[in-house]
Amino acid sequence: MSNLRSYFSLTKPRVVVLLQITALCSVLVHDQLGGELDANTVRTMLVVFVGGYLSAGGANAINMWYDRDIDPLMTRTKNRAVPAGEVSANAALGFGVALSLLGVAWFETLANSVAAFWSAFSILFYVFIYSIWLKRTTPQNIVIGGIAGSTPPVIGWAVAEGGLTIATDSTRVMLESLLDLGSLMPWFMFLLIFLWTPPHFWALALYRSEEYGNVGVPMMPNVKGAERTVREMKAYAALLVILSIAAPMSYGGINGDDATYHVLGGTVIGLSIWYSSTVWRVDLNEQRDPTGRIPTAARSFFASMLYLALMFIVLVTASFGLLGAGIGAVLSVTAMVRSEIRAKS
Repeated sequence: MSNLRSYFSLTKPRVVVLLQITALCSVLVHDQLGGELDANTVRTMLVVFVGGYLSAGGANAINMWYDRDIDPLMTRTKNRAVPAGEVSANAALGFGVALSLLGVAWFETLANSVAAFWSAFSILFYVFIYSIWLKRTTPQNIVIGGIAGSTPPVIGWAVAEGGLTIATDSTRVMLESLLDLGSLMPWFMFLLIFLWTPPHFWALALYRSEEYGNVGVPMMPNVKGAERTVREMKAYAALLVILSIAAPMSYGGINGDDATYHVLGGTVIGLSIWYSSTVWRVDLNEQRDPTGRIPTAARSFFASMLYLALMFIVLVTASFGLLGAGIGAVLSVTAMVRSEIRAKS
């Protein structure tokens, strides 16, 4: 049983489950907008969750195989299954490859070739572009590597859309068949996660990146300095605010005269401004707490997780119309107020 738990830990279950939640939100929005939220939605969500877990979990296991030389040297990774000796490196690699192949085959068999493509793309991008190439060569590793972590909503939407195939008539036609999912919404979700990742991760890296530097993994604070890191965090936060303006338009059927348009737009823009304010409030000169954390940076890190969760909740509730958009707005305002009260206390 303990050996099974060790293999399971290779998949990074908490991270993978969070990724799949964004994919499930994508399915809910797709089916509700199409007026087809029914028993088949449950089947689609099951296909998305299992296939997504296999794909992302397999990629994580391969990553742990590749990082077997540096994981034992860092406090936060030294107890992982491979450096702890619970699973051999070769076994971790075989396990990861098997899960990855199974995940792609799952989507190909139970969904469609477009969903299978984006599953394979996310695995290959994470393993070869991020883990093997970028992670140890550039402080922009988390930025470009974030593409892999942004694909779950695209995969979820492709599965829900159904009947998608990869056209091979020409390169242009093939790209169109992969990118045209019938809506802008999955790509809005993709960009949301992509732009969110750098300020989310760097808020933590501001006070926890020393170990990475010691093992040769360049992190923005170590390579460019804390002030440059905060400036880039602010830039991405500003881009999130700009992106939020496009949220109502990504639904396709909501126009500027619709009350839902304004309630939804006001909510997501307000959320993005609120999260951006936590980035702007990061104070590099403040005294660190007993654990070594920069309190304002730690607050921004935790606020970023609340922000992303609320954004996806609002996107789902707004797909139900004005009432749903209103509920999302109330939930968001309540959560933001409670977060600010806790921060002040």
